[in-house]
Amino acid sequence: MPRLLLVTTVPYTLRAFLFPFARHFRAKGWRVDAAASGVTSAADCAAEFDNVFEIDWGRSPLDKGNYFRAPRMIYDLVAREGYDIVHVTTPIAGFVTRYALRQLRSANKTKVIYSAHGFHFHPLGNPLANFVYVRMEKLAGRYTDYLVVTNQEDKQSALSLGIVSEDRLLHIHGIGVDTAGYFNPETVSREAVERIRQEFELGDDGTLFLVAAEFNPGKRHCDAIRAIAAVNAHHKAHLALTSAGPLECEMRALASQLGVEDMVHFLGFRKDFSALLTASRAMILPSIREGLPRSIMDALSLEVPVIGCRIRGTTELLDDGCGILCPPKDAVALADAITWMIEHPEEAKAMGRNGRAKMQGPYELSAILKAHDSLYDEALSR
Repeated sequence: MPRLLLVTTVPYTLRAFLFPFARHFRAKGWRVDAAASGVTSAADCAAEFDNVFEIDWGRSPLDKGNYFRAPRMIYDLVAREGYDIVHVTTPIAGFVTRYALRQLRSANKTKVIYSAHGFHFHPLGNPLANFVYVRMEKLAGRYTDYLVVTNQEDKQSALSLGIVSEDRLLHIHGIGVDTAGYFNPETVSREAVERIRQEFELGDDGTLFLVAAEFNPGKRHCDAIRAIAAVNAHHKAHLALTSAGPLECEMRALASQLGVEDMVHFLGFRKDFSALLTASRAMILPSIREGLPRSIMDALSLEVPVIGCRIRGTTELLDDGCGILCPPKDAVALADAITWMIEHPEEAKAMGRNGRAKMQGPYELSAILKAHDSLYDEALSR
């Protein structure tokens, strides 16, 4: 029975992305364990995995525990449990785990796989930070049996920078979206959509747009709020913001400063996410750094078009007539795109249909699981 350890920095990543992988490989008879900070107190994670293990690391690269306590913990865990494959999927955990297992890999034939959901270095990044992140990836690449990337730009970067050799590099289209289940427009009732419209008092002439992203500097909520403020000079446009994060209070203050506090809705985490998306004319993602945005794939699966920035990942998802691409950090261009979506509802719907057709291919969850079947089989036999 093969033994697989899935490693992330925090349980959220397991919960949001990796539960289907655990179910799939456990159904095949594998032992599938998970390691993360705080995972032993997460009852849902304990139910999805055979075993869960605590690793004392933090999300900040400056957390000293990432370089002193965590490497010993992950090394001892893998040495004790004898995993065939260790698959790590978040940046901090990715670097620490690969470095910690650099000697164990050759000693007990454990294969180490890292899925990079967007390298931390990127064209709009700080030059010094980019320099550091490139060096870290090149160092960790020495201790990586397989590197998985989710977009073409990262694939080219990995090859041109020599992070890993081509035979150890795979391009897999994200972590999979369930177009037949939760993200199927036929499963969202008209009543649920109408409740959303009533909640925001949209009436007959109001149009809703949605941003689903953590409140951090790279997501650029400020551009979306400024764009909605500009659009409301001519149209009744509402903006719903889900999730939380360190910049939420600052964004609330910006909406108040611009006089659109009644049109910008801070929702926190919502369980009716599919209904929120379906009630929206479009989703907006003004990020300056992404890998292959899951939120965009969710929206397109529900036939909701997307307004995004011309950056890696986002461009790949939208460049086939699935939405509108704007220059990064350009609130004026976002406002123009929002206005176009309001004034061209039928064309917007056509973009959404194009998006769902695109998701029903290599981005579909079943295709992603099949790709990992092949990857793991090769890793075990190599």
